[in-house]
Amino acid sequence: MPLPVSPGLRFLSLFRHSLSHNPTLSFPYLTLLRRSMATDSVSPSNTRVGWIGTGVMGRSMCSHLIQAGYSLTVFNRTLSKAQSLLEMGARLAQSPLAVASQSDVVFSIVGYPSDVRSVLLDPTSGALAGLRHGGVLVDMTTSETSLAAEIYAAASAKNGTLAIFAGGDESVVNRLNPLFSLLGKVNYMGAPGKGQFAKLANQITVASTMVGLVEGIVFAHKAGLDVGLFLDAISTGAAGSKSLDVHGNRILKRDFEPGFYVNHFVKDLGICLKECQNMGLALPGLALAQQLYLSLKAHGEGNLGTQALILTLERLNNVSLQPAATPPS
Repeated sequence: MPLPVSPGLRFLSLFRHSLSHNPTLSFPYLTLLRRSMATDSVSPSNTRVGWIGTGVMGRSMCSHLIQAGYSLTVFNRTLSKAQSLLEMGARLAQSPLAVASQSDVVFSIVGYPSDVRSVLLDPTSGALAGLRHGGVLVDMTTSETSLAAEIYAAASAKNGTLAIFAGGDESVVNRLNPLFSLLGKVNYMGAPGKGQFAKLANQITVASTMVGLVEGIVFAHKAGLDVGLFLDAISTGAAGSKSLDVHGNRILKRDFEPGFYVNHFVKDLGICLKECQNMGLALPGLALAQQLYLSLKAHGEGNLGTQALILTLERLNNVSLQPAATPPS
């Protein structure tokens, strides 16, 4: 049954903390738009869930919801990326609008700010146009903070009322906790845009951590250390990190499959630098990390995972951690 209806509109932002995924993605930004103040608790028996964007991370999160018993409707521009979810029982919609019209809570996680604007705000196919009274729209894309204000304004016009709360409403977050708890831990950050700022700060931290990790690996290799033993040795000390735990062995195995794409990380870091310019803030480590990741993109490696940063450092130093091929006997 649909969530109950009463007047009003809520707009808030927060971020999700989940260590079950790539640490680069530990804090996806959520923007919540809701058309009414509902009182029923969220559960598989009364809440239909929609999902727009079933890429690497979206697909994983969708599977948690399906496994918990939620009815799920999905949309993705590339059908093959949704196929595994359809095999698990998800239903396919032909547009974001169609997803919203069949759902009580709609999540979106797409690539770029332009994608967010398209899937949410397009007047003929966007999710906002199809969102029902009582519905909730949750955008988890790392995007520009200014876009939160644009969505805010569009939702106000769509609802036809100025009853909009610029500050976040924790009761909305609490009501959706049955869904969020399947994906991670929600941390309430305050006014619209604050969740986005938190995600950007996370990406800045992760970027510099990754630079430190690959530099340490290259140094250990050049010094003649067994890099695997070195990584094990530092993992429990002050140099230990989630990035090391997740990416250390992958780097040694030359496993560059994406948990998060280099292309998307370059986008995130570019947004970070833009916000720094707006703030008059100098973060040289962020600028360096962005340049190093841009080098990967320039070499056609944008679809690799963020751990592929080791390739940039190898090229800079004319070294390779990859074992030399054994000549045929």
